Amino acid sequence: MKVILLQDVAGLGRKYDVKEVPDGYGRNFLIPKGLAKQATKESLLWLEEQKKLKEFKAEQELKTIQDTATKLDGREIEFIVKTGTKGELFESINQIKISKKLKELGFEVKKDQIVLKEAIKEIGEFPIKITLDQGLEIEIRIIVIGQPVKEMEE
Repeated sequence: MKVILLQDVAGLGRKYDVKEVPDGYGRNFLIPKGLAKQATKESLLWLEEQKKLKEFKAEQELKTIQDTATKLDGREIEFIVKTGTKGELFESINQIKISKKLKELGFEVKKDQIVLKEAIKEIGEFPIKITLDQGLEIEIRIIVIGQPVKEMEE
């Protein structure tokens, strides 16, 4: 019996694969559990439509990611951080803070997409790499500006 997998099935195949399976396995397990449907002429046409739709969505997603990369690449982002009298930072800049700041600027970048070996704990400029989906990499510059606590209290 030929079936179209509707989900990934361990040891058998991935979603939308067409597989030849024993009749009993298909009728008694795969189809009743919603893991597959029988490969008929109509269902194979449906499968082609699904593949085209998936391809179209992937193209749209790639365009969106490329647009984000173009707008974000090379951008400088400032963080004004409280500092002590000797210039030491009272907080560090990590992936979460960078992600939140980017979100405020209108960019959806997840914290795990920001490549940062360790949190930034000093004043200065730091190049940061961001790995977007579809293998795109961009670089932004984080500028940490210290503001002594006394200035902030005034």
